[in-house]
Amino acid sequence: MVTTQHASTKQDILHHLLKHGQATAQNLADSLAISPQAIRRHLKDLEDDGLLAYEAIQNGMGRPQHQYSLSREGREQFPHRYGEFTVALIDTLMETVGREQVGVVLRKQWERKALAYRDRIGPGSLRDRVEALVQIRQAEGYMAEIHPVEHPDSDTPQQYIFAEHNCAISEVAESFPSVCGHELEMFEAILPDCTVERTQWLNDGEHRCGYLIRAKASL
Repeated sequence: MVTTQHASTKQDILHHLLKHGQATAQNLADSLAISPQAIRRHLKDLEDDGLLAYEAIQNGMGRPQHQYSLSREGREQFPHRYGEFTVALIDTLMETVGREQVGVVLRKQWERKALAYRDRIGPGSLRDRVEALVQIRQAEGYMAEIHPVEHPDSDTPQQYIFAEHNCAISEVAESFPSVCGHELEMFEAILPDCTVERTQWLNDGEHRCGYLIRAKASL
């Protein structure tokens, strides 16, 4: 039973760091309602397993604090559905038919996926459609969520931040960043009555991919 509890706590720490990017031991203790001493033991185990990285942050005159984040191995603990085979396959296609033709194929793939997503999401309010998109992406292995953007002006079009804290195609995205551009186009095709702007990108070292979804103003 103790082992199961420890494993669960370690998973909670990994999930927290995946979602928030960085945290100190005290941050984690406060968030997970566990003593700082217990958190530090779990952090040491996770660090020994190669799942965490940290940097020392000096605040004031006291001892520096360790700011923890996931290592690449730590991110790989979360679901992703493609890997080295896909990267090798795209490499082979580029050698065989050329980069331009591979770009055409990748674009067609995202166009087909956008149509499939739109069929599954169906009609409804913008919030309903974005929530349905989140559910679909979660089923595909993404840790996805949405956050409404509140505005005091009631005439401001609806806005949402759509966030994905891990990448189900991380190996492909690292080797071929253009697929992320196609993914942005896919979101725009899924929500044609909205503008979609990437605000954060895992490939740039951010802790998540973030998109600002904004309803187009009615004419």
